[in-house]
Amino acid sequence: MRSAQPAPNPEERPSNARMYDYFLGGFHNFAIDRTAAERILTVEPDFALILRANRAFLRRAVLFVASAGVRQFLDLGAGIPTVGSVHEVARAMDAASRVAYIDIDPIATALSQDILTGNAHAVAIQADATQPDQVLRHPYLSQMLDLRQPVAVLLVAFLHLVSDDDAALRIVRHFRDSIASGSYLVISHATDRFGPERSARTANEFNRASPASQVTLRSREQVLQFFEGFELVEPGVVPTPSWRPDSADDLFVNEPERAQAFAGVGLKP
Repeated sequence: MRSAQPAPNPEERPSNARMYDYFLGGFHNFAIDRTAAERILTVEPDFALILRANRAFLRRAVLFVASAGVRQFLDLGAGIPTVGSVHEVARAMDAASRVAYIDIDPIATALSQDILTGNAHAVAIQADATQPDQVLRHPYLSQMLDLRQPVAVLLVAFLHLVSDDDAALRIVRHFRDSIASGSYLVISHATDRFGPERSARTANEFNRASPASQVTLRSREQVLQFFEGFELVEPGVVPTPSWRPDSADDLFVNEPERAQAFAGVGLKP
């Protein structure tokens, strides 16, 4: 009989979710994550600000969808729900809002479950968001969300981790076909259209730092394809800081290309 293999040590390699937490100023990360994150910053000093601009878009999009009456949120590739997380933003609009966080990383999921202890309106589920059936059939999801009613599907800073273009489209279309009329799709996606060489260097360093999470940069036209079957909410697919900024003082609002990402929100008719 083979001996049991030792469980992997989460401190042996950096995690995309924990690095994201570090860049956002969170505390759910290890020394190896911080070291990898600092290496990325040597190549792209704006990287932490880029992620914070993305987080600001997430907040604005959640508030918009909530203002439209949606009270259910499916956050795919969610990482660790800290520092302006979906359940905090949504519950500020309505305490009855419900959130399901999905992530494949067992450590990120365990940390998320710890953070959400005692919260009856949010759940963290370990599942592969690139396998929509696995997500949609999970019993914890059906306990938290009723997909017969409108839901916001959040693919924020996730699809650029799916390298195959056809696979990325299939993922979005599967979720599109599984949600009710009146639901929303929220996407942000890294791009190289604002400085190909700079973006490529950043992506390459990120890919070296986190081999399990390879970034694929896509154009605005490719991001638009993800919204097939949805009605785009104004202003459409735009640089992340340009999607309904709160004020002229928002991060990167006057230099939206520095965010190196596109974002958009679509309504399923």
